[in-house]
Amino acid sequence: MAFRGIPISELTNHGILQALTAETNGWQPGVVSEEVLRAQEEWEVVDTIHPDIESGVHCQQPGQLISFNEALEHFQSVDLSSFKKRIQPTIQRTGLAALRHCLFGPPKLHQGLREERDLVLTIAQCGLDSQNPTHGRVLQTIYKKLTGSKFDCALHGDHWEDLGFQGANPATDLRGAGFLALLHLLYLVMDSKTFLMAQEIFRLSHHHIQQFP
Repeated sequence: MAFRGIPISELTNHGILQALTAETNGWQPGVVSEEVLRAQEEWEVVDTIHPDIESGVHCQQPGQLISFNEALEHFQSVDLSSFKKRIQPTIQRTGLAALRHCLFGPPKLHQGLREERDLVLTIAQCGLDSQNPTHGRVLQTIYKKLTGSKFDCALHGDHWEDLGFQGANPATDLRGAGFLALLHLLYLVMDSKTFLMAQEIFRLSHHHIQQFP
C-alpha cells in the first residue's frame, strides 16, 4: 500500500499514525510492517532536506526581520572605502561661478554633517549582494511586510515583480540609487507612521485599473 500523497488526517484510517506512535505505549519493533518502515523513511527524508543556497531557495524557517537602524549600522561598520572613492560630494567651482555661489548660493553644510552626507552618497554606490546576509534580510523584510508572508522567499524569482521590480533579480533594478533605494523602502515598511501608507501603495499597485509598476 502506498501512502505518498495521503493527507495526515487519512493516515489514521490505515493505522499508520497509531503504529508510529505505539512505541511509547509498549509497541515492540518486531511488529513493524513494511508499510510503516516506508512511511518512516519518507518522513525522515522530509526532515533532512536542506535548502539549495546556490539557486536562491531558502528553507521555510522564517528569518528575523531587520530594522532600519540595524541595516544602517551595518553600513556604518563595514569597510566602504572602495565605494567612497566613486562619490563626488561637492562641485569644484572657479572664477565667476565660485564668486556667485559664495554670494548667492546655499549655506555651507555643517562640518559635523559631512560624514553623514558622504555615507549616504556611498551607500548609493553599493549594489545588492545576494551573498551578504544583511542585504538578504533587508530584501526579505520588505517582501514580508508588504505581502504579509511569514516565510522567507527565494532571492531570485518572478515574485519580486509583484513588488514592482522589473525582473526576477532585484539587484538589476538598483541603478542610480543603489542600495540606498532599498533602505528607503525598508524605512517605509518598518516605521509605524508610514507602514499603513506603504501597504496602501502596494495594494493600489495591484488594482485592476490603477495598477502601476
